[in-house]
Amino acid sequence: MRDVAVTGIGMTQFGKFLDKGIKDLVREAVEKVISDAGITKGDIEAAYVGSGVPGVMTGQEMIKAQVTLSAMGIEAIPMVNVENACASSSSALHLGWTAVAAGLYDCVLVAGFEKLYDKDKLKSYMALGTAVDIELIVKFLEDFQKSQKNNDQILSEGSGKSKSIFMDMYAYYTRRYMEKYGLTQEHFAKLAVKSHKNGANNPHAQYRKEVTVEEVLNSGDISFPLTRMMCSPIGDGAAAAILCSKKKAAQLGASPVWIAASVLGSGKLGTDMDDTISKRIGPKAFEKAGISPEDVDVIEVHDATSPSEIITLIELNMVPGDESPYWIDKGFLEIDGKLPTNTSGGLASKGHPIGATGLGQVHEIVLQLRGEAGKRQVNNPKIGMTHNGGGILGVDAAAMAIHIFKK
Repeated sequence: MRDVAVTGIGMTQFGKFLDKGIKDLVREAVEKVISDAGITKGDIEAAYVGSGVPGVMTGQEMIKAQVTLSAMGIEAIPMVNVENACASSSSALHLGWTAVAAGLYDCVLVAGFEKLYDKDKLKSYMALGTAVDIELIVKFLEDFQKSQKNNDQILSEGSGKSKSIFMDMYAYYTRRYMEKYGLTQEHFAKLAVKSHKNGANNPHAQYRKEVTVEEVLNSGDISFPLTRMMCSPIGDGAAAAILCSKKKAAQLGASPVWIAASVLGSGKLGTDMDDTISKRIGPKAFEKAGISPEDVDVIEVHDATSPSEIITLIELNMVPGDESPYWIDKGFLEIDGKLPTNTSGGLASKGHPIGATGLGQVHEIVLQLRGEAGKRQVNNPKIGMTHNGGGILGVDAAAMAIHIFKK
């Protein structure tokens, strides 16, 4: 397998853009990535485009890559449309990496987009609700809940209508970690405060205002312990990357960021909440990159809710579970801490236009490794990592992509 470099990045601001369609979003991100990489459209040999629910939200169910890229003059090359729920664009990145590493191409475009916001919020929640086994989900959760032999309810009133079913699942999972490690709602509020502080310094973030612990705790109950400010917002956006072989990167005179590991996995239709996809594929990523968890200098994790940030770090063996409250209280996950996490603001502040999220994470890590993150810059990072999950299968994520980058 050949070495593969990220030689360009680009993204839109994430937010609510009723006046922008999917072609507008993709064009903006791709024009930025082409400029950043110093290439022309003619240099692109293939394209991999991730998206989750454009069919539900816009009616464009198929050929999304061809439709959006041809509108800006990128045509005829091989194009692959990738759908893997919230892990769509990171899955597309895995495919693009595979193709370049295998020697099929020397320069490929990877993009991700989503048009998720609508005046009718029910439409957005219904779209998000398709990232489950539609036939099985309700009965599965009812049976699973009975098997737990406790009174802790999973689904709450309004699930799937006034809020995403995922919030109830995240909340249920979070309560187990609260019991096991002594984490509290205030700890999660502190993580949300950190996310909003970082997002305030990110021009691409949907939310760019700092908040207090009290504001987070009083922002409205979603599903205990989650409050509104602990949950990622609905929005639109696009992001893109150019991947090149070592030879092509040298020809371009690029300052590359190398993909040291690209691992993609799927969930299981099981009920063991301790057998998670993060725990299964995390060690594979570290092994492929030739590093240990403690070697990572900066990481972007899939914090669809603020508690997910610390839960993921525990599952990846990057934070000891019994020390997790201490890590949060001492600010170890801050930009100047032991393990800077979600320096972009994460999903909770930067936003979560699902098909664009994975590449949005990559955008941040590449900026960090280049030393171009401005007020969010971590001190001399050499190894960065992204963790991007999607959908629910059983009681775990349905898809997961983990990438490790080195400069």
